Amino acid sequence: MRLKDKIAVVTGAAQGIGLACAERFLAEGAKVVLSDINAEKLRACGKRLGAEAVLADASFKADVDLLIQHTIDVHGRIDILVSNAGVTSLAEFLDVTEEEFDRVLRVNLKSQFLCGQAAARQMVRQGTGGVIINMSSVNAVLAIANQVPYVVSKGGSGQLTKVMAIALAQHGIRVVAIGPGTILTDMARHNVLSSEDARRRVMSRTPLGRGGEPSEVASVAAFLASDDASYITGQTIYPDGGRLGLNYTVPVKTS
Repeated sequence: MRLKDKIAVVTGAAQGIGLACAERFLAEGAKVVLSDINAEKLRACGKRLGAEAVLADASFKADVDLLIQHTIDVHGRIDILVSNAGVTSLAEFLDVTEEEFDRVLRVNLKSQFLCGQAAARQMVRQGTGGVIINMSSVNAVLAIANQVPYVVSKGGSGQLTKVMAIALAQHGIRVVAIGPGTILTDMARHNVLSSEDARRRVMSRTPLGRGGEPSEVASVAAFLASDDASYITGQTIYPDGGRLGLNYTVPVKTS
């Protein structure tokens, strides 16, 4: 078990990739604190996994401070943070409102700054290093015209990861990001794979010809959080089915 007795905090942990990361970390021997804004799902996940569950909005500093303090009160330390909380927004560029732009950047990007800073301060106090993982996306590099604030937030996540990694290296804290392609979560089904035509468009740009599973992203997170990745910092790893390397479309099987 690569993460035996490590203390991990995962935001956006009540479903999808965040939940898969929590499950994998537990299987690797870590103790996990789950956090989300969906009280019902969070409570159910915490009960099922036998893990601490803290209702908190990762985009507000007061909530983040409470989350980190609760982790310290229960476990005495924090070794790993997965900043996974995120939302998307569908609107053409000319129709995006200021309020919606601000909301998406607050949840997707500001939350990673707030959580990363709070966790890093505790890691520095501990003096034994740590790992911070920011959840990015292939859309940090690519762009989708009707997901403007989402794309911008993920581009910012890549740069935040780099600057955090440089700033925190002297403290033995590694900061990395994961940039998934299309992963079969509820968010993807509602916003990316909402029709057969949409599914075919996405799969035509995915050489492996399928969407990824949340567990496949969690496997990358477990690797990056472990000592197996001890010389990796400031990088974004892209589990994307080959999408970023493709400059043409591929045939897609009918479902």
